[in-house]
Amino acid sequence: MLKKLTEDKLAEVLEVGIEEFAEKGLDGANVNLIAKKANISVGVLYKYYENKEVFFQACLKKSLSVLESVLHDVVVCEDKILVRAEKMIRAVQRCSREYNNYIKMYNAITSGSGKKYALLYAKEIESLTAKVYTEFIEKAIKDGDIRSDINPRMFAFFFDNLLTMLQFSYCCDYYLERAKIYCGEDFLNDEEKVVTELLKFLESAFTFSKSEIVHKSS
Repeated sequence: MLKKLTEDKLAEVLEVGIEEFAEKGLDGANVNLIAKKANISVGVLYKYYENKEVFFQACLKKSLSVLESVLHDVVVCEDKILVRAEKMIRAVQRCSREYNNYIKMYNAITSGSGKKYALLYAKEIESLTAKVYTEFIEKAIKDGDIRSDINPRMFAFFFDNLLTMLQFSYCCDYYLERAKIYCGEDFLNDEEKVVTELLKFLESAFTFSKSEIVHKSS
């Protein structure tokens, strides 16, 4: 009879799995190696998770739930929009330091064999954030804190894209190299500069009025 694992041990197994999937993806990850690193047998692993894909989904769910909980307090706060934006940027930076592999797991469903889970998880992952972002942008418009001629839902989408790309740039090799090309080799070493420059970008996006934007004819 296979030994039942404690909650702490199951959590450890998931952490080992997250590390393996983050580095090698769904196809490249080795279940035998995961079990060995977690000091359990493959049989025990399959007692709890039917196959590698089921285990991958469990690791993904844990990664996403932790990232969501870290960002939750910032997302639902009542600060002015640029104050909230700064807190969110700093939260992304903190997550990138503390949960590097979790963000790589998030990225894993955007490409390769992991993308089969995009349809399954996109709505679950993004719906709450989309609703909250849209609502706080709508409130900022109503309060007169930002320009009034924007589409809140589309602005929420653009805003979230910036934060998503930022966290990938801290954690995922391709996006990190891309960031270095644009921002310089010291990109990772100057978080305050990233905060300052991204806030300037957002402030411009939020505060220029339509009448001040001139499109030159070709």
